[in-house]
Amino acid sequence: MAQRQTEQLPREVLKHLEELGQRVRTARVRRRLSTEELAQACGIGRRTLYRIESGEPGIALGTFMGVLWKLGLLDTLRGVANPDTDDHGKILEAAARPQRVRATAPDNDF
Repeated sequence: MAQRQTEQLPREVLKHLEELGQRVRTARVRRRLSTEELAQACGIGRRTLYRIESGEPGIALGTFMGVLWKLGLLDTLRGVANPDTDDHGKILEAAARPQRVRATAPDNDF
């Protein structure tokens, strides 16, 4: 199953997942937590934590966010998919807005 997910994801996505996993691992090591300690604190198995740190796709987003929360890194997600920084989306939204049309003045000619 994981193999099929990997084949369907773009290479760039897989690269970012791997980088995120490495960042989680670095944060865990800096806090001097073992995989067993962090996994237990998050209510997940060591294998799941290993999969997160390895950048495997298919990990539930809630599980990933729970690990970030336990590491004190949940606020680092604030910029992810932020609509205020989505310049391309703003351009598309502005282009789809209807153009304002000035109402014609009433004909007062008797």
